Order: sequence, then structure tokens, then C-alpha cells
Amino acid sequence: MSEDHNHDDTAAKPAPEPAPEAAPEAAPEPRPAYEALTAGMLAEKPTTEFEAVRAEIEASGGESNRMVTSLIQLHQALTEVTLPLDLPGTDEQRAARQNMVEQLEDYVIPRMMTIDAPLLAVVGGSTGAGKSTLVNSLVGTKVTTPGLLRPTTRSPVLVHNPEDGRWFGQDRLLPELERVNHPTNDPGALQLVASDRLHPGLAILDAPDVDSVEEANRVLAAELLAAADLWVFVTSAARYADQVPWEFLQLAANRSTAVAVVLDRTPTEAVQTVAGHLARMLASRGLKDSPLFIVHEGEVSEHGMLPAEHVAEVRAWLDMLADDATARHQVVTQTLDGAVRALTLEVHPIADTADGQGEAAQRLRADADMAYDEALKSIMAATADGTLLRGEVLARWQEFVGTGEILKALETRVGMLRDKILGSIKGKPQQAERVTEAVQGGLEMLILEQCEAAAERAEAAWQMSPAGRGLLATGPADLGRASRALRPKAERAVRDWQQDVLDMVRSEGQDKRTTAKFLSYGVNGLGVALMVVVFASTGGALVGAEVGIAGGTLLLGQKLLEAVFGDQAVRGLASKARKSLEVRIVGLVDEERARYTGQVDALQIDHGAPERLRHAARKVGDARFASQRGDD
Repeated sequence: MSEDHNHDDTAAKPAPEPAPEAAPEAAPEPRPAYEALTAGMLAEKPTTEFEAVRAEIEASGGESNRMVTSLIQLHQALTEVTLPLDLPGTDEQRAARQNMVEQLEDYVIPRMMTIDAPLLAVVGGSTGAGKSTLVNSLVGTKVTTPGLLRPTTRSPVLVHNPEDGRWFGQDRLLPELERVNHPTNDPGALQLVASDRLHPGLAILDAPDVDSVEEANRVLAAELLAAADLWVFVTSAARYADQVPWEFLQLAANRSTAVAVVLDRTPTEAVQTVAGHLARMLASRGLKDSPLFIVHEGEVSEHGMLPAEHVAEVRAWLDMLADDATARHQVVTQTLDGAVRALTLEVHPIADTADGQGEAAQRLRADADMAYDEALKSIMAATADGTLLRGEVLARWQEFVGTGEILKALETRVGMLRDKILGSIKGKPQQAERVTEAVQGGLEMLILEQCEAAAERAEAAWQMSPAGRGLLATGPADLGRASRALRPKAERAVRDWQQDVLDMVRSEGQDKRTTAKFLSYGVNGLGVALMVVVFASTGGALVGAEVGIAGGTLLLGQKLLEAVFGDQAVRGLASKARKSLEVRIVGLVDEERARYTGQVDALQIDHGAPERLRHAARKVGDARFASQRGDD
């Protein structure tokens, strides 16, 4: 806006005289590509449609098309940025991102593609300021119903000249609002009213109160104002200093939005004081060039209108804009360029916040990995250093192999030792089964205890950060404990491993053509011996400390296996059995780990999205700079 209305000591300076009466300018036909490009583009807003539109625009070339393409890419980049974690300041950036997406969809992209459409003046303001009465008075007939009760919930009303009706279809501005031609209380509908009392080239939209106590009204008012080429902000002598309207006006100033202010329902004796103060407030907030109109208090007719002379200045100014294509284009360009400039600046805090989200997600994953890596390390150590061979397992093993003469015979010849051991274990399948059961119970308990401790550590680490606390609050209630499914899974995994061990022994025995009689008595015994060796050795060789822990009887397992299969075979069997056990343990721990890492994965944070957003903003800025240079 280039006009500057200053105010003297008596009254606000009147708006400029209207341009001489001229024949209404025929509305320009839309560019040939516009109908195809905009039809349904924003109704559902899938990415594929935006890509198709962009490809078609790029094919036609031109700087204007370059800008539209860049804006569509910016829209896509914004939709790819997710801010799922509850970090400080995230709520503000979520709202900013949503507002930017909506402004691109509702106004910037459609308006950029239909630059010749009529100027849309959105009439907004405070509760009880007289917006609907002003709209009726400007049009010269009753087109919208003033709200007698507060809050008034009804659909917004858009008044346009019949020649301009094609510009306001469902595929144009505010595509999410259903078009209707009758009054309704549905805030999701836009009532279209065609009136030849309004000049072609201008449309007026009556918006809900920006400070309504009804949240739906406030949200809708903000959306409508964001889709305006021109804000006609209505206030009154009683409400002109209210905070909420000034927040909107400050936003308009920040974005260089074209604004006109109407001081409505003002008693004559208050005009000088109120108008002067209001003008100073506008100037201090960067709106000194915004025209200020005074509408004196007057009697409202039964048709909801003020006397025509009360709104003559406002009506004349709007008619001038409607009739002057150049002035109208300047208003549209000012608001549109301001919106684009604001978008390129406002994306950076969103991108920075998205970076913070990615970093927080990585920290959460690292905390969970650390907790479960420690559990895995502890389980692996306990299954190799003899820890499992204490207590019940050791007792059952000693019962199985016996002590006394077998221990004393360890230094005798291998053949004699083998005969003594075979004599000891032959006919003791029940004792072998007891060793197997003790091994199963000890191994299951080890896995359960370590996974339980890992869950507690991971929960404690997540509780230390806002992001972690948020995920814990929305995740399963038992994340701080091992899963209920772990016990049966561990039981099955241990049983399967023990069966693997027996199959290895049986296979090795068959390879060595051992007698059927020996195998029928010795597979279980040799199997438990191999398990003992796995739990107390690395690569099949016991170390001295482990012998001390488990007792001298543990050496019997290795000697027995060596006596039957030989040294090299025992090392191979122990290695295979160890690897089989490790695979199962890693699988169990990773499933428990996934209860935490799955919470992070479900966030679907795209770590490349912030940089793509910055790049898209730079492309829009480049296109804007090129258009200002006159490259278009």
C-alpha cells in the first residue's frame, strides 16, 4: 500500500477521492494452462499431484512458473518435516509449520497461479465491531447476517460480482471449504453470494471474530486472513486497543500484507481522540501507510445496513481498486510477495527444530543400545566364564559324572579313563536329564535378569530427557520391564539350542562310526558334557580360574569328549555350539531392544528433511529475487 493517511487534531484525513467513473473493465480470461493446472490440485493435496503440476509448469518455462515450481517444492519439503518429539519450543514450530503449509495451499500457490483473479478483501476484526453490518453497507444489500448472540458460529460469506464467479470455485482459494449458495452455520463451508452491486475485480469476505471465545471461529478467522489479498480490519472506539487484533495487525506488518483499518461505530465526540491514538498505534507498528477510515455511529436499518454516506469513503476506495487494474495488481503483489518473503525466512527455525528432533532421536536410540549392549555383554560373559556352572548346574553335573575314582583316574591312560567314565555314566539317562534341566533353568534366568536390568536402565536414561519422557508416556506401560513374552521365548530358545547340541554330538558320533550301543547310552551324556565345556571355556579350552570356580569335576567333560572324539573335534564342537547359543541370545536381546528402538523408528524422522527444507527455501528466494530483477 502506498497511500499514507495522516491525522490532524480534528479527524482522520479522508481517503483519496475515487477515480473518475469508468466502464467496468472486462475480467481477463485465465491463462490457458491455469484451468488444467489448478483443477483439483489442492483438494486432497497428495504429493504426486504436486509433482505432476510441477512437471507441467516446468515444461512451459518462465520465471513465474519457476516461482510456482519452487513454492510447490517448498510445500513438499514442509510436509516431509516431522516434529514428533516433545522438545522445548516444538509446539510453536509445529504450529508455524502447519500455518505455512496451509498458507501455501490456501493462498500463495493458488494465488500465484491465478494472479489475474479478483482482489480478495477479507473483513476481519474484533467481536462486536460491526463487520457484518459494514459488509452489508458496502455491498448495498443484506448479504450476511450480523450475530446478535456471541459467539456467532456460521460460515464465512464471500460476495463477488457475477462475472467473477469462476474464480472462486472449489479448486481455487481455500479449497478445503465447501462452496454453498445459502446461509449455514457450518464453519467448514464458504457461502458464495453473487451481487452486481459489487464491481468486477473485487470480492469481499466476511470473516469470523479474531477474538471469538469459540476456538473454531478464531482458527477460521486466521485462515481466512492468511488467504486475503487485502485485510480490511474493523475495530471500534471501545475495542481498538485490544491485544488480539493487534497481534494480527503486527503479523500483517511483518509480512507486508496490504491492510486498511476501519474505525467503526465511533461517536462524533470521540473521533478526534480515538482516531489520533489509533493512527499513532498503527505507525508505531509499521502500518503508517495503511489507510484509516472512520465510520461514524449511526442507525442500522432493518436490512442490517448503515446509511450509505457513512461508508462512502470506504466504498469509494474499494471501487477504485476494483476499477484500476494496476492498483489492484500492486495490492495483490505486495501481499503475495510479503507472504513469500516471510515463508523463506520462517522455514529456518522449523529446519533447526527438525535437526534437534533428529539428534534427540539418535540419543534415545543410543541410550537404548547402550543398555541392551551391556546386557548382551554380561550374558555372553556369564555363559563363557563358568558363572553358569555354579549352584544347581554344578550339583547336577557332579551327580551325573560322580567323583572319587574318576577324579583319581584323570592321570591314567585315555582308554582306561574312557572306560571308567563310560562305566560311570552308562545307565544314568535320568541324571543327564537333570543336568539338562538345570542348564536350561540357569540360562533362562540369566537372560531374564539381564534383559530386565537393561529395560530398567533404558527407561531411566529416557526419563532424563523431555523427548524420552514423552515417548515413555505414549508408549507401552511396561517398557521399564522385560516383556511378558520373553520368558516363553527364552525357554524355547534354550530348548532349541540344547537340541542343537545333541544333534551335533550325534552327527559327530556317526562320522566316527561309533558303535550303536555306545550312542544309545551316551548321546545325552556327551551332550551335557559339551554344554559344560561351552559354559566354562573359550574355543573348548578351560582356563585355570574357571576350573577353580566350577571345581575339578568340570574337567571331566572335556576329557570325556576328547576321549571319544579327539582334541580337534572337541574344539570344533564347542565352537559350533557356542555360535549357536550366541545367535539365539542375540536374537532374544535384540527383540527386547526393539521395544525401545521401535518407539524411535515409529517416529519416522527423516534426517535429510531439514536440509531439503532449507534448500527449497533458498530456491524460492532465488526465484523471488529473479522476478524482482525483471527477469520474468
